[in-house]
Amino acid sequence: PPPGDSYGVLPRPCRALVLLNPQSGAGRALEDFRAVVQPMLAEADIATTIFITERPHHAHEKVRDEDLSQWDTLVVMAGDGLLYEVVNGLMERPDWEDTMKKPLCILPGGSGNALAASINHYAGNDHVAKKKLLTNCTFILCKGLHTQMDLVSLSTASGKRLFSFLGFGWGFISDVDIDSEKYRRLGNARFTLGTLQCLAKLRVYQGRLSYLPMGPEQGTPLPSQDPPVPITNGKAGHIPPPVGTEAAGALPADSLLVPLCQPVPVHWTVVPEEEFVTVYAIYQSHLGTNLLMAPAAGRHDGCIHLFYLKAGISRVALLKIFLAMARGTHLDLNCPHLRYVPVRAFRLEPQAAAGIMTVDGEALACEPVQG
Repeated sequence: PPPGDSYGVLPRPCRALVLLNPQSGAGRALEDFRAVVQPMLAEADIATTIFITERPHHAHEKVRDEDLSQWDTLVVMAGDGLLYEVVNGLMERPDWEDTMKKPLCILPGGSGNALAASINHYAGNDHVAKKKLLTNCTFILCKGLHTQMDLVSLSTASGKRLFSFLGFGWGFISDVDIDSEKYRRLGNARFTLGTLQCLAKLRVYQGRLSYLPMGPEQGTPLPSQDPPVPITNGKAGHIPPPVGTEAAGALPADSLLVPLCQPVPVHWTVVPEEEFVTVYAIYQSHLGTNLLMAPAAGRHDGCIHLFYLKAGISRVALLKIFLAMARGTHLDLNCPHLRYVPVRAFRLEPQAAAGIMTVDGEALACEPVQG
C-alpha cells in the first residue's frame, strides 16, 4: 500500500446491507450473489440483509432516509450506477459526515463495473472479468480491510451538486456509454459495439475546458486551507452561509472553485482548443473492466486524471487508442490529438447544449459544470 494509507478492519461477526439491482447487467445479479457471494460471506462470518431495488432512485431513498446504524458495511451488488445512487443518497443525509465513514463495498453485478475493476487493480490482482472479478471482489470484502477513496464534488450551472467516485464525461465516451445502454444484456461487449457505432458517426463538440493543474505537490493529499467558497447545494431557496460559518450538516465547501458565473481564477489553465471529440475526467484507474484509462490513478491520490481528445483525429487513430486502452498503453502511442493532465479541479463550458454528459456512467443534461 502507498505510504500514509491507513486501513480499517470490519468487525467479526459483521452485518452487511446488500443493495442489489436484479435488472443490472445481464440480469443475473441475484443468482450470482446466491451462487458465488453468499457462501463466501457465510464462511467469513458476514451476515447479509438483502435489499432488492425495484425502481430507479429506490436505493438512493433507502440510504438517505433509513437508520443505517445496524449495519457495519453497505455492499452494492450491481453496476457503477447503483453505487452512484448510494453515494449521493448518503451525501443528502444531515449526518453525511458520519455516515460516509461507513465502509462501502462494490461487487460487480452490472455491465459497467469500472470501480470493481479499479479496486481489483489496486489490490494487485491480475486483470480479470466476469465471475473471476466477482470472486476477487468478494474475497476483498471477506478479508474486511477498508481504506479511504477520493470523491469528486461536481456543481452544474443549474445549481445541482453531485458527488462522483468514478468519472465525468462529455462527447464520444459518454455517447458510447448511453447509446450502448440498449445492449446491456451483452454485458461488457455492449461497450465494444457502442464504440464501433459511435465511430461511424463521429461528432465534434464545441466548448471551453479549463483546469487547475496538480502542481508540484502532485500525488500528496491536498491542503484544505484554501478559503471556502460557498455554493448552493441544489435545494431551492438555500442561501449559502457566510464563509467560515459552515453549519453542522452542511456539505463540504468547494474550496478550489469560484462560482460558474465567474471566470476561472488566473492560475488555472484554459485549453486553447475549443473543439473536442471527448473530454473525460476520471479518478479511478479503470473506465470499464477492460479499459485501463488512468494507469497512474490511486484510490486516494487527491487527483483528477483529465483526458481530452481534440477534433481532427481520424477514426483509425481513435480506434487504436481504444484498443490500446485495454492494456493501459494508449499514452505510449503519442497521438497528437490525445492529451492527459493530472488536475485538482476542472471546468467544462459547452458552447451549446449538445451531446450527453455522464457522471459515473449516468446521463446528465448538457450544461456548464465544474468539479
